[in-house]
Amino acid sequence: MEHRDAMDYDVVVIGGGPAGLAAAIRLKQINADFSVVVVEKGSEIGAHILSGAVIDPIGLDALLPGWREAPDCPLKVRVKEDRFYLLGPSGGLRLPNFTMPPLMNNHGNYVGSLGNVCRFLGAKAEELGIEIYPGFAAAEVLYGDRGEVLGVATGDMGVGRDGQPKDSFTRGMELRGKYTLFAEGARGSLSTQIIARFKLDEAREPQKYGIGLKEIWRVDPAKHLPGVVQHSFGWPLNSMTGGGSFLYHIEDNQVIVGFVVHLNYKNPTLSPFDEFQRFKTHPLVRDLFVGGKRLAYGARALTEGGWQSVPKLCFPGGALVGCAAGFMNVPRIKGSHNAVLSGIEAADAAAAALAAGRAHDELSAYEASWRAGPIGKDLKRVRNVKPLWSKFGTYVGVTLGGVDMWLNNLFGLTLFGTLEHGKPDYACLKPIGDVKPIGYPRPDGIVTFDRLSSVFLSNTNHEEDQPVHLRLTDPATPISRNLPAYGEPARLYCPAGVYEVVYGDEANKKDPRFVINAQNCVHCKTCDIKDPAQNITWTTPEGGGGPNYPNM
Repeated sequence: MEHRDAMDYDVVVIGGGPAGLAAAIRLKQINADFSVVVVEKGSEIGAHILSGAVIDPIGLDALLPGWREAPDCPLKVRVKEDRFYLLGPSGGLRLPNFTMPPLMNNHGNYVGSLGNVCRFLGAKAEELGIEIYPGFAAAEVLYGDRGEVLGVATGDMGVGRDGQPKDSFTRGMELRGKYTLFAEGARGSLSTQIIARFKLDEAREPQKYGIGLKEIWRVDPAKHLPGVVQHSFGWPLNSMTGGGSFLYHIEDNQVIVGFVVHLNYKNPTLSPFDEFQRFKTHPLVRDLFVGGKRLAYGARALTEGGWQSVPKLCFPGGALVGCAAGFMNVPRIKGSHNAVLSGIEAADAAAAALAAGRAHDELSAYEASWRAGPIGKDLKRVRNVKPLWSKFGTYVGVTLGGVDMWLNNLFGLTLFGTLEHGKPDYACLKPIGDVKPIGYPRPDGIVTFDRLSSVFLSNTNHEEDQPVHLRLTDPATPISRNLPAYGEPARLYCPAGVYEVVYGDEANKKDPRFVINAQNCVHCKTCDIKDPAQNITWTTPEGGGGPNYPNM
């Protein structure tokens, strides 16, 4: 294999999301002479960003105080009204706002596209002289003789499905830094390796996850209510399955609708995608979409472990920032504010280390500061919401979580201490023989749709002649173990139709084989998290592949 070219920087940032871009910008604000590079696997900044999103501006205010006055300001709609519902099959109970803990109040927040926020931050970063390389996937961590992180290598381009170089072959590059910040988002492929190698999750609770699915619609102007934010829980999920909906009215007669399913669900026949489609048929929301047009679709895993699951953030040569570290606030369904704040804190620590002439050691100041700062305060007061929900179900668990948040808000107290999460999500499935199978109706093509038409709206594309980036440790496991025990849940938990069980004799369900349609992958990472055998490893495909979200 030919030699890789190498480029040296003060700081290498992996991921062009809010955390990575905030870190890069902060470094340049501190010292314009720092050399900083951001490498992003999406075809452009924002292409792989998906979030609700109601955005708490605390992070942007700290990073760029004048962002609201910028001519290219990406957030134009403030939240005007909060609505909370508990849904049943045919109706819903609106919960009075005064019963909600103050942290659930979205007044003063903005609703819009996190992808567009990242494009805005990317432009600001380039103005400061930060090098940004979109379309290049960081595929390998580089280590020094003492085991310290030296940087990353981007993936080779132009490799065929057989693993052999094609005529278009281009060797990846080594991007070396005195410090490397991993801002890959939830379940980042390199971040997962780093956490395991340095045992950063030792003495922590297992990280917990959800899958968030989202669509953008253009609706009848008469039905459009800019600034209205609506959340629900309950139907269509049963009482012991966590999750819920979000519905946000943004600009230009557009509505964001989404659904989150907690990935510790037990029934292997559950399909998060179909639960989302079923939610849109509820009488409370269906009429909003009738006569409208679906513009975009996407899905992404999100971290839900919170305070007790955040790993150690630092290791020799770098740190974890943003959702790679797990800074999402579950009841608020918000993480971008903490992502920006963590990027700022990591940059401050790296800048101080560089100014002192240090390199490739631990940024211990970052690790020491976050729990006592705004991120820690945000996560600590909600730390029991997720475990209470998981243990007691929607009705009792959410009520107890609300009481706990009120006590934390009023008195800084909790009745529960810090609860454990228990099993990792992949270990939560029951055998298929122990559950009642869930049946889903056919899509109507009006408000509900199938997976493949949805993936089309995500603008997902991969170079077809490349190695499959979804790696099976044992190719026999899906059929030999997962199919008889669980009905092979990958065909259902994947929101993009990547995984199928195909039968040679369909009528008699004989001669099954497991098929991976890697071309469909929207990079949500759910398979890497939920596979009960932990047999699937999500790796980076050729740079630039995956979804191309316009404004998700």
